[in-house]
Amino acid sequence: MTTGRRARPAVLAAAAGLVLVLVLAGCNTAAVDETRGCQEQRQADEAKVRVSRWESPEDLPHVGEYSEIHWQARALGNPCSRAPGPTDWEYQGVIVLRPEDAHRLAEQFAFVPFASIDPAELLHSHTPTDVRPDLVPFLPAKPRWLHSQTYNETLPSAVWRVVFLDLEHQTLLFMLNDH
Repeated sequence: MTTGRRARPAVLAAAAGLVLVLVLAGCNTAAVDETRGCQEQRQADEAKVRVSRWESPEDLPHVGEYSEIHWQARALGNPCSRAPGPTDWEYQGVIVLRPEDAHRLAEQFAFVPFASIDPAELLHSHTPTDVRPDLVPFLPAKPRWLHSQTYNETLPSAVWRVVFLDLEHQTLLFMLNDH
């Protein structure tokens, strides 16, 4: 009988070890499922073209009471990472301005034809060709983009700003990045 008593602690230890392995495996599976769910949600959010008004007017000053907006957000990092810290975001959008606001913007910030600018001289690397495919349908068919470095740098905000204005179609293409 002494052999049976000695075996019992070993059996209990083995059972406890098995339970621990199963619990850890379950936690790991739950973490993988959570990360996968987060990634799927992020992809769906990034694919969505939003039409809600831009909530931070300081990011896009002097655009007035525009009639239409389409925009998207994209994470520049991995918001689903288990590592602490914020994720920066990039935003792109197309705004249809009122004619008077488009003209006032162009005059106030000395917009010039983008075609006349040497891209190497820009403080940024964004061009209208960098627009996301889901936003292309909201751009003018044959835009004549204007650009203003002054506007991009005006009024401090929480984002880096690059905009292109098509005065003829009263369309503003914007690209914003958190910083």
